Amino acid sequence: MVLVERVGIAVGVLLLVALPTALHGWPTTLSGNLFTVLVMASGLALMWWRTHPRAASVVALGLLLAAVALGEYWFPDSGVVLYSASFAVLALGWSGRAAWLVALCAAAYLVPFYYLTDMGSWVAALMFSAPPYVAGTVLRLRNETANELALRAQELEDERELFAEIALRHERARIASELHDIVGHAISVMVIQAAAGQRLVDADPARAKEAFAAISESARQGTKDLERLIELLGGTPGDPGAGPDLSLVHEVVTRASRSGLNVTCRFEGDRDQVPQPVAHLAFRVVQESLTNALRYAPGAEVRIVISVDEAERGLAVRVENDGVAQRDAPLSGTGRGLVGLRERIQTLGGQFSAGATSMGGWAVEARLPGG
Repeated sequence: MVLVERVGIAVGVLLLVALPTALHGWPTTLSGNLFTVLVMASGLALMWWRTHPRAASVVALGLLLAAVALGEYWFPDSGVVLYSASFAVLALGWSGRAAWLVALCAAAYLVPFYYLTDMGSWVAALMFSAPPYVAGTVLRLRNETANELALRAQELEDERELFAEIALRHERARIASELHDIVGHAISVMVIQAAAGQRLVDADPARAKEAFAAISESARQGTKDLERLIELLGGTPGDPGAGPDLSLVHEVVTRASRSGLNVTCRFEGDRDQVPQPVAHLAFRVVQESLTNALRYAPGAEVRIVISVDEAERGLAVRVENDGVAQRDAPLSGTGRGLVGLRERIQTLGGQFSAGATSMGGWAVEARLPGG
């Protein structure tokens, strides 16, 4: 494309300068030939107007001025096109404050050019220079605006991709946390009850039977929770508030009691006024805390207090368990559960803390705003 354009400019110079000069009568003097060559070279310099507009315009105008400085020689009227095109290209080369300085230089250029050509009219000098310069300025501003819009569009596209990636990572983390809560609790109960059943199968068959029943119940509940999660992720029509809520706290407390924990749970305030997302997180706090108690403090006393702030529809959850004699945990955890809870609670604007108590136990506290 660029090559075709340059060939076109070269042909145009021949048609605008060389052909009219040949028809009029080619100059026979050295200075006359030099004049024609400089004028043609001025037009050929515009071949690089797209890639090097500054150099092309300065060289073109400089060669024209040098040509007219040689003296009075015949100049084809069609050659004025090269003169005007040089001013248009000059306007393309600079922007901002530099463009104003170049405009002043272009105006100063007209003074020697006017007197060397003996035009006799400033109107003619301005008519073939000012409009092309203005046209070049308009074209430059248009290109700058188009480039800036393209840059902004690319930035917006990059931001969109970044936000999409962040949203995807956040959603993956949320799904991982949900799976951890569901599967981790169910597996912890099953492993602990399986270990107890193995010890009691010969010594106390009745209690071993209860342990296996608890395993079966935990497996069924874990399956239901997974099905509920799959339905939500798959967009299956149904109850939009099907996620865990405070009404299920008693259920998970009951299962933990059957697994060997001495659990007490107390509600303070109207729990029916708590928004579903807040209730969901509160349930997960209780579930994760009981799971860890089953893993690391089996048989310990666990106290759960859920206080509802009826004015702000928020709540506070505290789960504390007593310490037990150190022994190998039947099932070790990854620590991801508490980390995931902290991230989700902080995302909601709440506060979360977990750590050892002064009595050697463990306490988990969460404060959740009502939204």
